[in-house]
Amino acid sequence: MADDAGDRTVVVSSPGKVLLAGGYIVLDRKHTGLVFGLSARIHVLAQEIPTSAGVHLSEIVVQSPQFLNSTWRFGYHLVEDGGGIKVTQLQSGTPVEPNHFVETTLNYVLTYIAQVDKSKASHGFQPASLLVLADNDYYSKPKHSSSSSRPSSSSSADGEEAALPPTAPLQTEKPPRPRHFGTTLRNAHKTGLGSSAAIVTSLTAALLSHYLPPALFDLATPASRRVLHNLAQVAHCSAQGKIGSGFDVASAVYGSCLYRRFSPALLGGLPNPGEPGFAAALAALVDDVDGSRWDCEIAKEKVGLPAGVAIRMCDVDCGTQTVSMVKKVHEWRDGNKEAAEGVYAGLQKRVDELAGVLREGKMEEIGKVLGPVRDIMRKLGQDSGVPIEPESQEAMLNALEGVEGVLGSVVPGAGGYDAAAVVMRDDAETEKRVRAFLREWSGKNEIQVRLMKVKGETEGVRKEDVGEFKVWIT
Repeated sequence: MADDAGDRTVVVSSPGKVLLAGGYIVLDRKHTGLVFGLSARIHVLAQEIPTSAGVHLSEIVVQSPQFLNSTWRFGYHLVEDGGGIKVTQLQSGTPVEPNHFVETTLNYVLTYIAQVDKSKASHGFQPASLLVLADNDYYSKPKHSSSSSRPSSSSSADGEEAALPPTAPLQTEKPPRPRHFGTTLRNAHKTGLGSSAAIVTSLTAALLSHYLPPALFDLATPASRRVLHNLAQVAHCSAQGKIGSGFDVASAVYGSCLYRRFSPALLGGLPNPGEPGFAAALAALVDDVDGSRWDCEIAKEKVGLPAGVAIRMCDVDCGTQTVSMVKKVHEWRDGNKEAAEGVYAGLQKRVDELAGVLREGKMEEIGKVLGPVRDIMRKLGQDSGVPIEPESQEAMLNALEGVEGVLGSVVPGAGGYDAAAVVMRDDAETEKRVRAFLREWSGKNEIQVRLMKVKGETEGVRKEDVGEFKVWIT
């Protein structure tokens, strides 16, 4: 295989996230949020599509083989007047629902690549295949029917099952064995671990690493990580409708950190893909040569976990419409500015205290700080009419905190019915007690809850050993 930029096979992974404290206030630049990366990762394998002699393809294929009808084929073209690269989804065979996050990411990333490597603009991109593999905890456990033709694995110790795509043989623990979820991506139940940010970040890093030579992009260098962060932020914000603080992308790139958002006006003057001047404006924004434009703050040194303590997640298998919740809280804030300032200031104080307690290893004080975080978030929900900590979640977490070895808990981020976070002793006996409690709780209540395998960790985006993924390489 030739050693040019289009021939490199690469695997990149990005972590999920849990905003342990700072939900809602992290949207305001006056405040910060305490976010931890998670061991659950989104892996993207980028490889060239082999073609016969004399055959030329102008196609990029993105596949998510854990879901039904999840292969997206894109053509691309260079737009005049500096409009950048625009992709178009190609239809062939079974109709496939559009994937807005993937399409938007391709528009931004291919445009940036063509702007910094002019040969791509003049000669095009070699056809590429991008395979997206999500660790199992990003989606709730599927309920397979007996008529399913997909092979199932044996049950694990905690009662989970994994059904693999027909083309994927059994794999070792690294990378995690992928489950087929038996549904389309649209209908899958997310657990709230930040899948969209992790997918955009991994796709962006994989495309940059695959198409650009190391002299222009090397994920191991701080300069290239900064480019990745800026480009993934722009693409993800665009796909979301230019809302959100960006803490999830920051965590996907850099891992656990205390995060202050960038100014919302940063993206205001950027043309849309295809509009005149888009390509040059995007490259100038992403490269930010003098470092004056991206004013977010990402403080990794202020975050840590005591030895013997783990952040674990509990899947509630309901999911939450975060956007509508944020909108309602903002409406309350705008109509009650003085009261809101007091609430936000009080929560910021607890964010700083919690970061210090965890970083300094003060295990006995974790619950004393997490309790007031829950109280403030619950009160915010009551005042704004938003179920930030629903009564069923409140009752479950109150009871869970009585289990020996559980140090504290919280409904993280924007709250609702996404996965709950539990800070607990990192030992087998505590895990056994927590699993037993959740089984009993689920049997007595309508909400089904399970302890996920995922744990908090500090590492961000990384390249993986391609050999670990050789069964997926064509």
